[in-house]
Amino acid sequence: MIHLEYSNGATPIDPDEVAGLVLTHITTRGELDRWEQDNIAEALAWLEKQKPRDLLNEGFIRELHKRMFGNVWKWAGKFRRTDKNIGVPWSQISTSFRNLLDDTKLWMELEEVPPDEMAARFHHRLVSIHPFPNGNGRHARLMTDLFLENFLDCPQFTWGGKNLSKISDARQRYIIALHAADEFDYQPLIEFARS
Repeated sequence: MIHLEYSNGATPIDPDEVAGLVLTHITTRGELDRWEQDNIAEALAWLEKQKPRDLLNEGFIRELHKRMFGNVWKWAGKFRRTDKNIGVPWSQISTSFRNLLDDTKLWMELEEVPPDEMAARFHHRLVSIHPFPNGNGRHARLMTDLFLENFLDCPQFTWGGKNLSKISDARQRYIIALHAADEFDYQPLIEFARS
């Protein structure tokens, strides 16, 4: 049986989702983190090889999550079917997702928002929807970096230069910046993402 401890702001995985663990030999959070990180490295290699361009669609976004976590979780790439401590109600995920993608395309078309703010808005909305049972922050940060590179022709964010999955000052600053974005103040998130 796996024992998971959660850092501040992390989304707990409910028992039905824990049952979706592919690697049943995992018993600690540290082991889980290591396997997930190895899976994410495979996803990054896949991205480098594929060089996908059509990123702003539900199919790609789900596929990326599956590539990032599919060796560890059976539900990787599938929208969650339960409500969480963060995110829209699970029944509204598809609609919220379509709205995000439509809004993002409109932001790019209108060019009224600077690129870093557009990326921060995209990231915040994706995290706020919280479409998957777990891995949303890591997935949203990678999606945002792909958005910056492929659509806005900007360098990726550095995200504070730290592992945001672990309890740290950087994670706390990231969460505070996300809360500011909840109030439509994106500057703290931009500053953190570029630090």
